Amino acid sequence: MASRPSAARKPPAKKAAAPAKAPAKKAAAKKAPAKKAPARKAAAKKPAPAPAPNPTSGVYRLARALWLGLAHAVGAVFRGVGQGAKNLDPAHRKDGLALLLLAVALIVAAGTWADLKGPVGDLVEILVTGAFGRLDLLVPILVAVIAVRFIRHPEKPEANGRIVIGLSALVIGVLGQIHVACGSPARSDGMQDIRDAGGLIGWAAATPLSSTMTDVLAVPLLVLLTIFGLLVVTATPVNAIPQRLRQLGVRLGLVREPVPEEFGPDDERYEEQWREALPASRRRRRRDPEEYDDDGVEQEALSRRRGRPRRSAVPQPDRDRPMDAVDVAAAAAAALDGAVLHGMPPSPIVADLTQGVSAGDREPTTPTPVPAARPQQERLTADEPKPPAGVLDMTKAPPSEPRDLPARAEQLQLSGDITYSLPSLDLLRRGGPGKARSAANDAVVESLRKVFTEFKVDAAVTGFTRGPTVTRYVVELGPAVKVERVTALTKNIAYAVASPDVRIISPIPGKSAVGIEIPNTDREMVNLGDVLRLAESAEDDDPMLVAFGKDVEGGYVMDSLAKMPHMLVAGATGSGKSSCINCLITSVMMRATPEDVRMILVDPKRVELTAYEGIPHLITPIITNPKRAAEALQWVVREMDLRYDDLAAYGYRHIDDFNRAVREGKVKPPEGSERELQPYPYLLVIVDELADLMMVAPRDVEDAIVRITQLARAAGIHLVLATQRPSVDVVTGLIKANVPSRLAFATSSLADSRVILDQAGAEKLIGKGDGLFLPMGANKPTRMQGAFVTEEEVAAVVQHCKDQMAPVFREDVVVGTKQKKEIDEDIGDDLDLLCQAAELVVSTQFGSTSMLQRKLRVGFAKAGRLMDLMESRNIVGPSEGSKARDVLVKPDELDGVLALIRGESEG
Repeated sequence: MASRPSAARKPPAKKAAAPAKAPAKKAAAKKAPAKKAPARKAAAKKPAPAPAPNPTSGVYRLARALWLGLAHAVGAVFRGVGQGAKNLDPAHRKDGLALLLLAVALIVAAGTWADLKGPVGDLVEILVTGAFGRLDLLVPILVAVIAVRFIRHPEKPEANGRIVIGLSALVIGVLGQIHVACGSPARSDGMQDIRDAGGLIGWAAATPLSSTMTDVLAVPLLVLLTIFGLLVVTATPVNAIPQRLRQLGVRLGLVREPVPEEFGPDDERYEEQWREALPASRRRRRRDPEEYDDDGVEQEALSRRRGRPRRSAVPQPDRDRPMDAVDVAAAAAAALDGAVLHGMPPSPIVADLTQGVSAGDREPTTPTPVPAARPQQERLTADEPKPPAGVLDMTKAPPSEPRDLPARAEQLQLSGDITYSLPSLDLLRRGGPGKARSAANDAVVESLRKVFTEFKVDAAVTGFTRGPTVTRYVVELGPAVKVERVTALTKNIAYAVASPDVRIISPIPGKSAVGIEIPNTDREMVNLGDVLRLAESAEDDDPMLVAFGKDVEGGYVMDSLAKMPHMLVAGATGSGKSSCINCLITSVMMRATPEDVRMILVDPKRVELTAYEGIPHLITPIITNPKRAAEALQWVVREMDLRYDDLAAYGYRHIDDFNRAVREGKVKPPEGSERELQPYPYLLVIVDELADLMMVAPRDVEDAIVRITQLARAAGIHLVLATQRPSVDVVTGLIKANVPSRLAFATSSLADSRVILDQAGAEKLIGKGDGLFLPMGANKPTRMQGAFVTEEEVAAVVQHCKDQMAPVFREDVVVGTKQKKEIDEDIGDDLDLLCQAAELVVSTQFGSTSMLQRKLRVGFAKAGRLMDLMESRNIVGPSEGSKARDVLVKPDELDGVLALIRGESEG
């Protein structure tokens, strides 16, 4: 019993303990931070605002997800189609539009001609018949004609706007007249009456005019609108309507071409004398009088293009009036001396011979001032009407025969009275727009990403620029990643993209990124015409601007030879060097007249530059003999010295400043001087194969080239050297030091690349026009694809230039300054001795008189005579003082030389 009370007391003890713990918990809660209380309250309030029923919210979310997914899918499809359309060729886009128009024409024809039933037929009747009325039968034909034009002429998009405007005016005018002719039905009369008239278009065109000014004035206005549309469609100006109608009549046989009136006896005699005075190439055809007007238009356009006014062309003879003796004499003098037709001022010889001719009796008159030559030269005056001894009498020689010119003309120039029109850019083909992206580029990007991932390089391809031949992929590195980790993967990248010609640029100039250049599997052609059209649109009238090609970033590369100022072009066989030279010469012919630029072409290979024979820009025939090329370079040095004499005498530092002063009349010759100042043209010297010249006369050629390249920039003389053997014995250190601009095509070795560019890179080019262009002042070369011009395009441009003007050659270009001394041609009894001397000199390649004395045991006089005999037969060169003579014959040519000596002795 005693335990019971104790057991009964225990529960109350627990109950008493419980209230004791409760205050302890409340105290702990009070000690907690005050921030937790609001957090618990906010957490308790969050589920409160969700009283919406669960089924409704689930349906809403499902519908929204389905709608957004469908929208994204449709957008992706359309974006993909749009991206694919960007990669389509423009010709394919035009074909697609043309086929769509043909389909529309077929449907409209079925609805209007065959009374098509069904919804499509009803739609055609509502749209076509309701709009065009009685002309609904012609709508399919019109749409089909437009489609055929898109198919046949996709390259002429500039005429689309004109044709659309013209057709719109034509259709509106015709439908308006039909509406008026059918009684001008109104809308209250019903749509059927409007369809039986001019349709809604005719109603909209004729109703405002008829209601405001009656049908008396409405019909003439509509007729004028129709005529305007017809003229716009046919591109016929109003003033050319009679001419076009006459041409149409001639084609249809309704009008006969006008027959020229018969000449009288005097007219026929003078006409025959005029034709005899012309060169043989121009006697066959007579120019139409309308061509003179065309020449005037072309000259005016040329003046706007060149940026300076041209002097007026020489007046052409009128065929309908008799020619007097003055005209005949002037025509003969002009033709004989090439003053008008050949592009050079009259020589003193012919000018003096013809200045005393007058009308009728040909009595002497006041002599005309003649441009004077250099003071040290001989020239004819009025007191000396006969040519000096040694000069061919031009009055007895036929016009087509070559004639002797003075030893040095006043200046290298053209007459300012020449009308010369530049070739049209239509002679050069147009190329399609280059691709900006292709599937091959995407595959290469993915391969590069895999390579970086596999080798754990933190780098990413952020973009690329596609060129015609090579695409440059831009790679950006992650933080703390060395550039060497990417450049060390060159072979792995080449393996991944399956191309051995991978070139890494670190970094890309102007960017904090590494460039990886990989050849395209789908190469594109770069046409010369596209580059020149860009220069034409930029209104750049620099006559020395040359089109080179297109760079990796898709931009056209062109530069002025006047700013370069000399250039070296080198590369292995088949790398594109000859195409570059062709583009360079064609660019000059397309942009410069012979008054602006004259050229000397050196072609030791004899087949590369033959297409340009006879162009008026040449001052000498194309030089194929290496010895003559060395003489031409020496002439260029003399011409440079003469130009510098003028610059120093008149106080100008550049030939452009001197020419500008001459044109503006600021420079005048000294008093008492008969000299006539004329602007100097640029002189461009192109050597197609430098190695051949360096083999024949290395000392003379190198000295001339170095002197030209050192000084000739201010004189307007520029040099382009090309070679396929860029070795140190051809491109010497002196030549490289003075030729700052380089263009390297594919080379066979790293050493050749360093000779051309002074750095590596050309050995990794892929050929066929792929090159590295390093102009003067650039730090790194620009990779580009050289432009290409076909032989047909070159022939067309050359023919245009030949038709404009015939060349006038300078005979003193390939004649040395020293006259060859008279050497005894008779060998006499010294045949065997001469053969021994020739064999000795040729085999040793050492032409020394003292050597002949020692080896042949002859005296000084006999050894000197043997040396003179060998000089007369072009075995050795002329004497140069105490130095040994140059040997002009190679050892493998010895047998031919000995045979020539023996044959001369026998003859």
